[in-house]
Amino acid sequence: MTTERIDVYTQVTNNIIAAIEAGAGDWQMPWHRSGEGLNRPVNIDTAKAYRGINVVSLWASAQARGFTTGTWGTYRQWQANGCQVRKGEKSSLVVFYKEFDVEERNNDTGETEHGKRLMARASWVFNADQVDGYETPALPEPKDPVATVAAADRFITATGAIIRHGGSRAFYRPSDDIIQMPERERFLGTETSTATESYYATLLHELTHWTGETRRCDRQFGKRFGDDAYAMEELVAELGAAFLCADLGVTLTPRPDHAAYIDNWLKVLKADKKAIFTAASQAAKATDFLAGLQAAEVEEAA
Repeated sequence: MTTERIDVYTQVTNNIIAAIEAGAGDWQMPWHRSGEGLNRPVNIDTAKAYRGINVVSLWASAQARGFTTGTWGTYRQWQANGCQVRKGEKSSLVVFYKEFDVEERNNDTGETEHGKRLMARASWVFNADQVDGYETPALPEPKDPVATVAAADRFITATGAIIRHGGSRAFYRPSDDIIQMPERERFLGTETSTATESYYATLLHELTHWTGETRRCDRQFGKRFGDDAYAMEELVAELGAAFLCADLGVTLTPRPDHAAYIDNWLKVLKADKKAIFTAASQAAKATDFLAGLQAAEVEEAA
C-alpha cells in the first residue's frame, strides 16, 4: 500500500516535470491554452468537474497529446455511456483518496486509539478523443475577445477585496491587505491573448494571493519548503488563477514574469514529490473560499 501511494505522487509529479523540461525555453504551463478556450476537465459519467491535482494532471495530459475535449472517463464509464475506447489508446492518471480505519497505540496512555487516514489511489481515464461513439457537443460562438467579462467582474466584486488601479505593477500587499493593479489600458494584447484576457488572468492571480492571508485561508509554506516558500505560493496563485479563469470563461495566458519562476518550480517539484499536490490542494481551497464569498453576497442581497 505504501508503494502504491509513493508511485501515485511520483508519477504525477514526474509528468509535470517532464512537461516543463520538454518545452525547454518555450515552455508554458499546461493550462495556458488559447484559441478554443479552457475548461475544467469533467467526468463523462457524473458530469462533475475534476478537482485539485486531477485538473492539473489532465490539462497536462491533454496538452501533451493534443486532445481537443475536456471530457474524461474510465474504460467502464465510457462503455456504460455507449462508447468504446479504441484499441491501443493509452490512459491518463487521476488520483482519488480512500479513507480507512487505523488503530494506533498512544505511548503516553498506553491505550489503543482509533482514527481515520486517507490514502492516495490511482485511477486511469481516457479522453473523449480516444473513444468511438461519442459526439462532442457543439462549441458556443466565440466571445468578443476584447469585451469585459461580466461573470468575472461580478465574481471579483463579490469577494470584497480592495483593488486599486494605478502604476505599472500588479501585486498583493499583505501589510495593507490590498491588491494593486495597473489600469486596464496598460494591458496589451499579444499573439496568444487579448488585453482583456491578460488583465483578468493577472487580477485573478493576485486575488488568489489575497486568499492566503491569516484571516482567510492562512496559507503558509515556510516550515516545509523554507527558501522555496515563495515559489510555492506563486505556483498556488498560478493554479488558482487557472481554475478561476476556466470557471469564469476567461482564456488564461502567460504573464510576462512567468519565465522567472520556472526554474524555481522545477527545483521545488524535484525536491518534494508532493509539492504539486500541495499546491493544487491549496489552490482548490482558495477558489472554494472565493466561491463561498459569492454565496455570502447573495444571502446579504436577499
